[in-house]
Amino acid sequence: MNCRSEVLEVSVEGRQVDEAMLSLLHTILLHRSTGKFHYKKEGTYSIGTVGTQDIDCDFIDFSFVRVSSEELDRAIRKAVGEFKEALRNSGSDGMGQISLEFYQKKKSRWPFSDECIPWEVWSIKVNVVNLANEQERQICREKVGEKLGEKVINIVEVINRHEYLPKMPTQSEVDNVFDTSLKDVQPYLYKITYQITDSLGTSVSTTMRRLIKDTLAL
Repeated sequence: MNCRSEVLEVSVEGRQVDEAMLSLLHTILLHRSTGKFHYKKEGTYSIGTVGTQDIDCDFIDFSFVRVSSEELDRAIRKAVGEFKEALRNSGSDGMGQISLEFYQKKKSRWPFSDECIPWEVWSIKVNVVNLANEQERQICREKVGEKLGEKVINIVEVINRHEYLPKMPTQSEVDNVFDTSLKDVQPYLYKITYQITDSLGTSVSTTMRRLIKDTLAL
């Protein structure tokens, strides 16, 4: 199986890290989740509904839609919070990458553990910029909102392509494809990881600074 890989790049102010990451990760998971499966007998099931919720950002001129699941939101917020804390403590000029990997399990014979096979990975490269004053922060607030809107459209376009998805499992195999631990939604199995690095390059931050400078010149 070939694993699809998608890379997004964003440049944000420190206080915008949480909202920017949450908006992108939640957008992806919105399209990679289903309602809970209710099996009647092996091979026959119904799928529950997935509720959605509009979220307004506090530090970015942007709103996004997420699955209405407090459990899922807590899990994503925990991962994003750890990433932001690592960025803050890294001393690497605020550059890092957070990745959302979808995988399926392949059962192995005892005594070996199950094999986790990734089928889609989203990597978000992040650069934190330092701004000089409130005027620059206001411009950044607007520009980051515009960029996130473009990223969300890009995410939806990628997800709407007719590419590999794990086939719908039987009742005995559902835990190999979906995370069934949540009571109100059923995302594909996923994990969120991050790394802090000083080698992501400066193209994104340079573009953001140019946007701010050009706007101030108007």
